[in-house]
Amino acid sequence: MTVNIISVGKIKEKFFTAAVEEYSKRLSRFAKINIIEVADEKIPDNASAKEIERIKEKEGKKILSKLPQSSFVITLCIEGKELSSEELAEKIAAVSMTASNITFIIGGSLGLSDEVKEKSHFRLSFGKMTLPHQLMRVVLLEQIYRAFKINNNESYHK
Repeated sequence: MTVNIISVGKIKEKFFTAAVEEYSKRLSRFAKINIIEVADEKIPDNASAKEIERIKEKEGKKILSKLPQSSFVITLCIEGKELSSEELAEKIAAVSMTASNITFIIGGSLGLSDEVKEKSHFRLSFGKMTLPHQLMRVVLLEQIYRAFKINNNESYHK
């Protein structure tokens, strides 16, 4: 299986980079990992609702241009469904029965455009809290790794 993560923005902190590399290495036992970064748009101070939508649409077009063909798409958004680690493992296992490619999408600081959400096969929420995209990438990789461990009946610390 191939796991793609499309994320708006670059990782700037070394400790986040190290964590992403570590979980990517651990995951490579189970799946091919592709991390695809798209540039975030500059957000002006006191941006109007119209400007915010325009920025989300621009970032959305960049995301969609990187979306692999015939991939099962999971968008991370607050209004998505919250899953336990075991439920995420079940979701990934179910997807792997019908698709060889799964793509997770992490939006920028303003969220995802409606166009990106419409391409989604499943909307996943990690809760109502807003997390920085750099940290979200680490948390997502850890949970995907945990899911593969669960699906392979391997122990993992709780």
